[in-house]
Amino acid sequence: MVSEVGKPARKRALIVDDSRAQRLIFSRHLQGWGYETTQAASGQEALELCAQTHFDLVLSDWMMPEMNGLQFCQAFRARQNDFYSYFILLTSKNDKTAVAEGLNVGADDFLTKPVSTMELRARISAGERLLDMEREVRKALRQLQQVHDALERDLQQARKLQHALIRERFREYGTSQLALLLQSSGHVGGDLVGSFRISDSRIAIYSIDVSGHGVAAAMLSARISALFAEGAQSQNIALSLDPHSGVTTACAPEHVAARMNDLMLSEMETETYLTLAYADLDLATGRATIVQAGHPHPAVQRKSGKVEFVGDGGLPVGLIPHAGYSSFTVTLAPGDRLFLYSDGVTECSDPSDQEFGQDRLGQMMEKLADIRGLDFLDALKWNLGKWAGKDDFSDDVSGVIFEFHDYAAPGTTA
Repeated sequence: MVSEVGKPARKRALIVDDSRAQRLIFSRHLQGWGYETTQAASGQEALELCAQTHFDLVLSDWMMPEMNGLQFCQAFRARQNDFYSYFILLTSKNDKTAVAEGLNVGADDFLTKPVSTMELRARISAGERLLDMEREVRKALRQLQQVHDALERDLQQARKLQHALIRERFREYGTSQLALLLQSSGHVGGDLVGSFRISDSRIAIYSIDVSGHGVAAAMLSARISALFAEGAQSQNIALSLDPHSGVTTACAPEHVAARMNDLMLSEMETETYLTLAYADLDLATGRATIVQAGHPHPAVQRKSGKVEFVGDGGLPVGLIPHAGYSSFTVTLAPGDRLFLYSDGVTECSDPSDQEFGQDRLGQMMEKLADIRGLDFLDALKWNLGKWAGKDDFSDDVSGVIFEFHDYAAPGTTA
């Protein structure tokens, strides 16, 4: 028998019998086989000893006064113990009913009196093999737990890093404002939302949903976030620098989707694809030029509370080489707002597997028409949790809401 650290362990045996002579005989045999033995004259005394010491082997007579071996075995197995003990019942009974009864209460083996020394040694050896396997399994489980704990720490750190990609959950652009929501279904996910400034009077907002879940999707979304980095115009996929004039101009939204599609298929060695909603917003006029690439239909909520879903779908990004994309425009009046969101919102399922759906989202937005910014997104998440019957969702939930008020003076930021 081997300990959990791989060194020879002291093997402990408990001998339970109301006959002192029988206890001494068994004790002598077990000591000769390398066991440290303890004796108990009754089941109750044995239970008290077991409360203080773990025994690898328990050898108990069946017929004892007050508490017989069967009752002792049942009480012994009912105790909470981190390690397994091999339990052998000694009995003069040899009928099948008695054997079945003993097995039902937790005995591992039986020996019929008078006990053969060779048979006793063979049965104990079989028990030792079982206990060695149990220790190996426990060792493997402990190692797996250590790996799991390390992975859990890494995932927690990855979650912090992913949420750090959203530098600000709330931003003001003059009198207009923007708020972001990102909640992964696990530690990390493939959704991405954000914004960046194009010029003094224009900003871009985007909602991206990378296919799949977990670490692989999160790594791709992190790489994609660099494509929309603010302040790094030479790296931003939505901006184009004229090498002659040095002037930076914004790509049309449909060209942004096309450039991302080409990039994913030519440079990113992955079978993953993504959906995208990207809007170029004019802070002075409220005009929004939007591309929808396989993403849920953007929602425009008017000042009156009425909700309109816009767009015609479009192809996902990263599936078809040289896919074509088109954009459309909507004009926001002061008090209107634009909501881009992932399908984790509309496809959120209740316990009966019914999806939340676009219509229900529109109705909910109308009820929340007077709630603004982060409070609106928190209310949205609360309503989805109530619908799902739980706080954790089966898919990533994300969104970006832009609330337009009036002209933002050039250079004005939060």
